[in-house]
Amino acid sequence: MNIIEIKDINAEELDIFARLSEAQLLRYYEPDLGLFIAESVNVILRALEAGYEPLSILVEADHLEKEAKPVLDAVERLWGREKLDAIPVYTAPGEVVKLLTGYEFVRGLWMCLRRKKHIPIDDFCKEKNRIAVLYDVVNPTNVGTIVRSAAALGMDGVLLNHISADPFARRAARVSMGTVFQIPWTKGTKNDPEGADFIRRLQESGFKTVAMALTEDSTGIDNEEIRENEKLAVILGNEGYGLPKEVIETCDYRVMIPMYHGVDSLNVAAASAISFWELLKNRR
Repeated sequence: MNIIEIKDINAEELDIFARLSEAQLLRYYEPDLGLFIAESVNVILRALEAGYEPLSILVEADHLEKEAKPVLDAVERLWGREKLDAIPVYTAPGEVVKLLTGYEFVRGLWMCLRRKKHIPIDDFCKEKNRIAVLYDVVNPTNVGTIVRSAAALGMDGVLLNHISADPFARRAARVSMGTVFQIPWTKGTKNDPEGADFIRRLQESGFKTVAMALTEDSTGIDNEEIRENEKLAVILGNEGYGLPKEVIETCDYRVMIPMYHGVDSLNVAAASAISFWELLKNRR
């Protein structure tokens, strides 16, 4: 095993863990997709089981024997002993690692992995009946929480437009508890249609589209007619302004969750869990 003790926290090979932004990691091999960092044992194990290639590890010295062992065992099992021996395993005392990363709450273990190419939207939509669609959802915490709810409550996949936050952003993956590696998802590009054209593309793939929106013609979330559709795409909007008007108007249905005590809406992540549960009732 290639264990390397950190002696200089400014060493160039440690940039991926401490000094490169999420955007820089994403573009590391531009024009190909680049890297992402997975944090904590469970999240890393799920990434490995999903077939993502491990490139390097950062671990606190005190966690090398306990926290890192199942991860290292998984690398050997999935990628072979030769791969395990080739991967740099950077290690240092906890206080040094904290100075390097700025974190102290992920149990001292990080892994750098290589991304896979995104599936084109049209291919992604094939053979799926229930998908969650995130339109301009920019908060990584919300993205991670929505993905976790989608996975837990039986959605077939998650589609994000290009403005939405990356599900592999550190916080999104961590909040999702690694479910970003368990449920299929894909993300649009700047070249993909937006607005009403984005919704029409889903409709052309056979989906009835459901906008989560507070409009005069919104129906209740427990609408049986909506549930009976073979293919549904549930459209969730931005944390501040919701869905654009043209998106709402182009959708086949507009749905709202009843509110009480003068509250006008829920956080998008909370609303997603309720909508997935209700709209999948006839599938369970």
